[in-house]
Amino acid sequence: MLITVSLLLAAVCGLLGAFGAGTASASVARVLPERVVVIGVPGLEWGDLDPERTPNLWRLVGEGGSASMSTRAVPPPDRGITCPVAGWLTVSAGQRAGAPGAGCALPRTPEATSDGGASVPGWDELSAFNATTAYRPVLGQLGRLAAGAGLKVAAVGPGAALAAADTSGKIAKYAANIEELGELSPYGLIVVEADDLARAWIGGGLTPDGVPVAMTAQTRREAVARADRVVGTVLDRLPPPPAAAGAPATPPTPTSETARTQEAGRTSGSGTTVLLGGLADTSTAPHLHVAIAQGPSPGGEPYPRGYLTATSTRQDGLVANTDLTATAIDLLGLRAPNGVVGRAWQSQEPSGEPAAATVRKLADDDLASQVLREVRGPFFAVFVAVQILFYLLAAVAIRRGWGGSRALTTVQVVAVVSGAIAVSTFLAQLVPWWSLPAPMAAVIVTILGFACVIAGVAFAGPWRTHPLGPLTVVAAITSTALLADVMTGSVLQVNAVTGYEPVTGGRFYGFSNIAFAVYSAGTILALAGTAQWLISRGRRGLALTVCVAYGGLAVFADGWPAWGADFGGVPAFLVGVAVFVILLAGGRVSPVKLGLAGLAGVLLIGTIAVADWRRPADQRTHLGAFVQQVLDGEAWTVVGRKFGAMIGVTVGNWSLSLLTLVALAFLFLVLDRPSRWGASALGRAYALSPALRAGLIGALACALIGFLMNDSGIAIPAMALTVAVPLTLAASVRALALSPPSTPGRPSTPAASTAPPAP
Repeated sequence: MLITVSLLLAAVCGLLGAFGAGTASASVARVLPERVVVIGVPGLEWGDLDPERTPNLWRLVGEGGSASMSTRAVPPPDRGITCPVAGWLTVSAGQRAGAPGAGCALPRTPEATSDGGASVPGWDELSAFNATTAYRPVLGQLGRLAAGAGLKVAAVGPGAALAAADTSGKIAKYAANIEELGELSPYGLIVVEADDLARAWIGGGLTPDGVPVAMTAQTRREAVARADRVVGTVLDRLPPPPAAAGAPATPPTPTSETARTQEAGRTSGSGTTVLLGGLADTSTAPHLHVAIAQGPSPGGEPYPRGYLTATSTRQDGLVANTDLTATAIDLLGLRAPNGVVGRAWQSQEPSGEPAAATVRKLADDDLASQVLREVRGPFFAVFVAVQILFYLLAAVAIRRGWGGSRALTTVQVVAVVSGAIAVSTFLAQLVPWWSLPAPMAAVIVTILGFACVIAGVAFAGPWRTHPLGPLTVVAAITSTALLADVMTGSVLQVNAVTGYEPVTGGRFYGFSNIAFAVYSAGTILALAGTAQWLISRGRRGLALTVCVAYGGLAVFADGWPAWGADFGGVPAFLVGVAVFVILLAGGRVSPVKLGLAGLAGVLLIGTIAVADWRRPADQRTHLGAFVQQVLDGEAWTVVGRKFGAMIGVTVGNWSLSLLTLVALAFLFLVLDRPSRWGASALGRAYALSPALRAGLIGALACALIGFLMNDSGIAIPAMALTVAVPLTLAASVRALALSPPSTPGRPSTPAASTAPPAP
């Protein structure tokens, strides 16, 4: 399916490209800083800052915008951290980059040249290695663009040389420290390394596994203090702003190459902008790191005190290290090439809170990410084990009539609570469970609390007596809660145990694949319950209208860039809704109808993606970025990476694969087969509520195609079934309770005919 989508997008984009469909931004003069200073402090975390020990960093927070930085790069084999070299190379390329080897090493000292510059040793090997990675970054993008614009570029420190070098690995001016660089006024781009944390970590020795030994708290505090002094020295040496800030000045003469890439007139003379980033990890686990912008923004106004964001994350106080490259390029008045995947930092509304509150809030974000990494694995282990145990006990109760009607009532209540667990994993983010003394217990209790509240609503009204009453309530809450979340910024998915993990930065907004699975299953089942209620009142036409209208809105919201921004989910979701509506209307699902629904889904997401691509490059989501990758011939790399991830998740995540198999076996080998009550529990539910059959088949079709379309693989059907099967079980046992018990007769031996007996 991904291959089909890519081919159709290529055809559509080719036609649009032939007619010049791309949107060019208007040329508007911008007041830009005289120079941009990028300070990298690999490993710096918000918890390291202190007004007494790090006064210079504290001052930057009080004077500019701040955010947590997700340091996305190519990690060493079997490790999820970003090494200092990888962090610097990612800044250089504006795309995830890395270095060969199984461990973290310090950057090598550049080799001086006779003209005062230097060359990076091993640059060709670094470029060759990165060409073999899934991201294929082009090293030297930042340095090449700045030098091509006629700006003087300087690097201070070996790591800074990696970021400031051009595509050949050359730096026009290199110095070992800021004092050796001399006067800073001539330079348009200065990259400075404060590597005290990285040196303390890597130089502290290795464990038997080749991993650097963890720093002691005292060692870390001393290294941070030294880094703060380096930052203070840089700030003290910055030239003062011009007497008339913002006055027109003659810009450097760009080369022909850069002249073709500049998107706006450049009016310089507004001072110096400092961009500071943590860039890399200095521990065995990845962290969120410090990001600060101080000085003039691209509009000439200073970055206000408060939080930074970027269209790459859409989250207040959260940016990525690739955004640092895009921000520097934007401040220099240049247009980022397609290989730079980040987006420029933007200021939120100015904040009146003190620096201490900002640091505390951003440190708490890192704490939430760290706790999430610790509890996610154990949570899913408990989650899968409890689900499987529940299915086994429910099977005994249904197949053997264990406990009679009282057992059915208990099974129904537990099933409704279980069906509400999935959405409760997102609602739990309304409570700061990660800050409590026992986070694992806290997250479980919080999730169970929300699930019980939802179940209480499901059993609170007159709808509780109908087989689909509790199912409809839980499914409707699931659908509307997640729809409201993506329409308001996806905040419930950030750091949720089933949501986004910002520290690794796969995605930060819209529907994650797991959220899509929960949302789509909840939506289709909610529509099934609503349709049954309307049909039972003789309003079949209205039922179909409601299902088509809300189903269409739900699919559109899943794909729309400002909301769900989900590429692979739209075709799967549209097929699922189509299957549901066809069956609800009494039709038959044929391969032709499935193919047409799938094609409509592909065309819909293709149209949305192309519409996103037509916006300015700095406003596109990953949907529009994929269109550009199709045009650049890079789409197969993306498709291959996602296909590999899908296979890896499916094969490697045995617990979710087991849960999927057990849930399907329970559905078809327990609920859909005759029990002690006579007819199958599922059959009785179908008889009392025919819309359930359409909804369940539609949800299963969506989960199957979603499994094939997305890089999360087996996680999609596993989470969809976590919603669908318990709620279907609740409806089935309620149907058993409402139906008179019967004892199934002994099947007779067929004579001439092999047709099954009538029920």
